[in-house]
Amino acid sequence: MSGPRAPRVVPIPVEEWGDAEVAAARTFLPEDRMAQYWPPTPDSLRVPNVMGTLLRHPDLASAWFPYSAMLLRAGALSDRLREIVILRVAWQTRSEYEWAQHVRMGRRAGLTDAEFEAIGGADTHEWTPLETDLLSATDELLDRYRISEATWQRLIAQLPVEQVMELVFVVGTYVTLAMAFRTFGVEPDPEFVEFGAPPMPADPDDD
Repeated sequence: MSGPRAPRVVPIPVEEWGDAEVAAARTFLPEDRMAQYWPPTPDSLRVPNVMGTLLRHPDLASAWFPYSAMLLRAGALSDRLREIVILRVAWQTRSEYEWAQHVRMGRRAGLTDAEFEAIGGADTHEWTPLETDLLSATDELLDRYRISEATWQRLIAQLPVEQVMELVFVVGTYVTLAMAFRTFGVEPDPEFVEFGAPPMPADPDDD
């Protein structure tokens, strides 16, 4: 089932930002991107809903944003592998916002529409052995909160241990975000609609 239809936590518009919100935003946005939002002008870009929502709690955002930026911009996992994992989390948690956001990022990392369908359980795509193991590890963490010994051994035979460690944190981070997005009712940004991300693959348990 989808999350709330209307926001429970309404994003704070940039015109209402104070010092705390500006400082928190600067922990995530490079200066050139920050200048696209702040200070507000008639030509300023619209702040993404996720940022406006999290900035309702600027102390939390200022701690969360640098950690999130590290995983996205400086993590040990490749962009492709990270996005496969995040999209699997988005599908398993039924997080439509997370799915749309990371379909866009996944395409930048080289993923195809057929692979998006396969991440949702379609058996029409042949993953590499490593990608198969990453999907299995993601499912195990979501189902049992632990990577099984067999999957762990296969992963560390293919990846440095720091990448396998990071995998656990990527899954946990994006489960947390999925819970936040669905609970707070974060709405898709207009650019997601215009981007035309393929719909989240059907879940047989949805009613």
